Amino acid sequence: MKKMLIVEDDDLSLSVMQRLFRDNYEIFVASSAEEFFENYKSNFFDIIIMDISLKGGKSGLDIIKEIKADKLYSGTPILCLTAHAHKQIKLNAIEAGTDYFLTKPVSNMVLMETVESLINTAVKEI
Repeated sequence: MKKMLIVEDDDLSLSVMQRLFRDNYEIFVASSAEEFFENYKSNFFDIIIMDISLKGGKSGLDIIKEIKADKLYSGTPILCLTAHAHKQIKLNAIEAGTDYFLTKPVSNMVLMETVESLINTAVKEI
């Protein structure tokens, strides 16, 4: 089963995503940068869904930069899913290394299709 890490501090958003993906993915969750790093170093994920605003000292953008700088994990696709709809936020996310950017609210179908597309087009190093 494919592994998904959802980094989200909003309980409702997290609950919706868990219901959407639970049949096809082993789901790990984190609501802060600290929880993210607990999961990140001990697992290889097929995809990461990352919010920008998180509990704690680091933002989702900070974490994306760290993932993309780590050669071991840089090929993991990251979907940035956030309520921040400002154009500059999107540009910052792209600059940080996100593979795709969606703003909330997003339809369940679009979210599921985007995740599948990212996984299917991810470049995996052998």
